[in-house]
Amino acid sequence: MDDARRRIKPIIRLLRKHHPRARTALEFGSPLEILVATILAAQCTDERVNTITPALFRKYPSAAAFARADRTVLEGEIRSAGFFRNKAKAIIGAARRIVEAYGGVVPDSMDALVTLPGVARKTANIVLSAGFGKAEGIAVDTHAGRLSRRLGLSRHEDPARVERDLMALVPGDDWLDFNFLLVEHGRALCQARKPKCPECFLRKLCPSAKAFISGRKPK
Repeated sequence: MDDARRRIKPIIRLLRKHHPRARTALEFGSPLEILVATILAAQCTDERVNTITPALFRKYPSAAAFARADRTVLEGEIRSAGFFRNKAKAIIGAARRIVEAYGGVVPDSMDALVTLPGVARKTANIVLSAGFGKAEGIAVDTHAGRLSRRLGLSRHEDPARVERDLMALVPGDDWLDFNFLLVEHGRALCQARKPKCPECFLRKLCPSAKAFISGRKPK
């Protein structure tokens, strides 16, 4: 990890330089909306979620409204996001918990958020960072996990272990948007199937770049 510690600040500096407006692509106007949008975004594109949520947020403007939702009706409204039955159950369950335990207001701490049905650390981290401007950890989604391994910041596949590695490496001041920087870079250059290493401004800091450029699979 000593090598990773040496490289992490230059990596962050370059990510910030090349992705200065990195933020979640999900469209929202409140902590409740980013919570619902993040639940919907599991194994679904942000673009698809953004086509669903405007009408959804008009119909259900509060946690109380989502808590009263008919589950079958909500399933139909979010069907195109995939896994709609589980997502509807999670949204209604989270909304009921917010109403019953937090007076209808989305809580702003990790400990409280992870008590909501359907909310694990990844979702909680995104809600905290995007909805409240707070960082108690680093969200690890598929992009963040993939780039963390390629950049040699973690060897793990499990998101919780990747997050622990990142929290030990990334300065606390950068936790807030580190996930968004990785996601932006993952979409732009470090794509899953065919990373654009020859074009990548991180190639000199990336232990996987040489292997990809030569046509070999990184270890």
